[in-house]
Amino acid sequence: MFKSLLEAAKGNPFGFPLGTALCDGNTGVKHGREIAAASTEAPVGDSCEFGSPKYFALCGLGGILSCGITHTMVVPLDLVKCRIQVDPAKYKSIINGFKVTLKEDGTRGLAKGWAPTFIGYSMQGLCKFGFYEVFKVLYSDMLGEENTYLWRTSLYLAASASAEFFADIALSPMEAVKVRIQTQPGFVSTLRQAVPIMYREEGLNSFYKSLVPLWMRQIPYTMMKFACFERTIEALYKFVVPKPRSECTKGEQLVVTFAAGYIAGVFCAIVSHPADTVVSKLNQEKGSTAIEAAKKLGFAGLWKGLTPRIIMIGTLTAAQWFIYDAVKVYLRLPRPPPPEMPESLKKKLAAQEVKSE
Repeated sequence: MFKSLLEAAKGNPFGFPLGTALCDGNTGVKHGREIAAASTEAPVGDSCEFGSPKYFALCGLGGILSCGITHTMVVPLDLVKCRIQVDPAKYKSIINGFKVTLKEDGTRGLAKGWAPTFIGYSMQGLCKFGFYEVFKVLYSDMLGEENTYLWRTSLYLAASASAEFFADIALSPMEAVKVRIQTQPGFVSTLRQAVPIMYREEGLNSFYKSLVPLWMRQIPYTMMKFACFERTIEALYKFVVPKPRSECTKGEQLVVTFAAGYIAGVFCAIVSHPADTVVSKLNQEKGSTAIEAAKKLGFAGLWKGLTPRIIMIGTLTAAQWFIYDAVKVYLRLPRPPPPEMPESLKKKLAAQEVKSE
């Protein structure tokens, strides 16, 4: 599989959705330094070749670190958010939710569910970011250089949706354990205690019964997360940052990455929040279905906890992109610049303008 992906990356004239191409009139594409994927050898300074098995593996490692660390850091806020969603009468707001939790469970209670959170979201990050890079190469190769540029937003959406499909399968068991620990009164508080109990009560279904609503939550979320981030990065360098990315220091580039990540995170939270509420309610109650949970919550109930989730997801998404990009910088992975129109497409558009005149 990796060999075919490598060949696709090498053979793709655009090389990468964020790359650029240099063309001449005779041979079509001249592979310059800008296109890491188009070279058969890793460019000077890069630790590996774009599209190689090592590249995808290191991107997966970046995903593990970015998702595992960030989600674990916000466990207290996530715990309060989940409790507001499933029991709004008791946990009326963020501040009230923290007060009630501290009063009943103490400071240690805010860390409930940290272990399944770390494991589950590390596995999700591995698939989310690793497969995103894989599917971008595959879909870009299918589209070709010019269509990859013209349809790049659709490519980001398709690649991220495909990646998240598999990422949620990896996440679902630990997400079910996490929500059960955080929201069911009197339930055990550790991963090693929770797993046998849940398996004994409902079998494997206990860990995957919320997979469909998880897809409903995470796939739109991830599509927005990646597409919005990619286009925001493009817009920031084009309209806000006063110099090209190639002239920015690595630190300046990471600041732009963080800003674009936060903007993307706000939109992600809004798009995916109703499904997130259903997931929380579903994992709290045994034997319930997604439709039953949604009916019980009602329209207003589906939006409970939106404010803490915007704060959480905005910060989370920004931090994830920052860590992921920092890992790429540290490991010297190929990082092509924001997209530019291929020269071949420029010539076609120029020719059409001449004809129209």
